[in-house]
Amino acid sequence: MELAAEKIHQFRTNELLNHFREMTTLIHMRPLFHPSIEEVTVEAILHALSDPVRVAMYADIVAQECPQSCSNFLMVSDQAIPKSTLSQHFKILREAGLIRSERHGVELQNMSRCTELEGRFPGLINAIVTAHAIQLGDQARAKMATSKRPTKRAAAK
Repeated sequence: MELAAEKIHQFRTNELLNHFREMTTLIHMRPLFHPSIEEVTVEAILHALSDPVRVAMYADIVAQECPQSCSNFLMVSDQAIPKSTLSQHFKILREAGLIRSERHGVELQNMSRCTELEGRFPGLINAIVTAHAIQLGDQARAKMATSKRPTKRAAAK
């Protein structure tokens, strides 16, 4: 009986230590930088969205009505994205003023700043997201067309 009580006490102590360790990590995390809407520039937006992975991530965030967790983007355009690379992509989107990120525990929730950006640069974000969707459609059609063509070996038989 005494051994069981000792094990329970040890378990609770370990759980408390783990909890405090997590809290200390959260307290010591660097604050996230979000530029004010007046500081957002067209050049920063275009630079941030010049990367195909970032524009795909941003288009997905814009399409969703609720905040998106970073882990939702471990696969982008059928390609695996390492967590460290994802962190860098989110940082660039955030510092360009395209998204707002909030910490919820150890997870970051990301939401679009479309409403604010629409007020500053009317039509810009909608035009970029629409152009991206058109480009994806063109790429999908081109991929389908090339997959339907017979190979030279199959045509020679």
